Amino acid sequence: MVAAAILVGLAWDTESRGVPPVPGRCTLVGTDLTLTQEQLTNARTIAGVAQERGLPERAVVIALATAQQESRLRNLDYGDRDSLGLFQQRPSQGWGSEAQVQDPVYAAGKFYDGLVQVPGWESLRVTDAAQSVQISGFPEAYEQWSGMAQAWTSAILSGRDGYVACTPE
Repeated sequence: MVAAAILVGLAWDTESRGVPPVPGRCTLVGTDLTLTQEQLTNARTIAGVAQERGLPERAVVIALATAQQESRLRNLDYGDRDSLGLFQQRPSQGWGSEAQVQDPVYAAGKFYDGLVQVPGWESLRVTDAAQSVQISGFPEAYEQWSGMAQAWTSAILSGRDGYVACTPE
């Protein structure tokens, strides 16, 4: 009986105030876009590398969409064959050592190195620019993340506080 009362109370509370925030989640203010704190840190790192290189916002959008597709913005220590890291770069394909491709700064830099070599990358669809660098077996997959990547890129590069609301882990 007590358990039933608690469940009813929880259901009523959820309906009256919305779904409780997930611990360790960060929401882009004014949207339903969320990332974990780990993902947000990785997105900020990717954006920071572009800024250090003087690359435009479009480069960050392409890189975030790519990393979202490849790893869900997580620095993975596994993947298809020997793919590792945020961009699932393969040491056997010349991307760097295992340790290097798992370093977010290095991995983002290598991605940008490839991107800027793509003719007209600034005006290509996200998926076409990403595929030119990644050579994925699923070349159209990157495009599904272009809206999310644009929203997070704009927020991260805005330099304004308060663009994201995070709940403690």
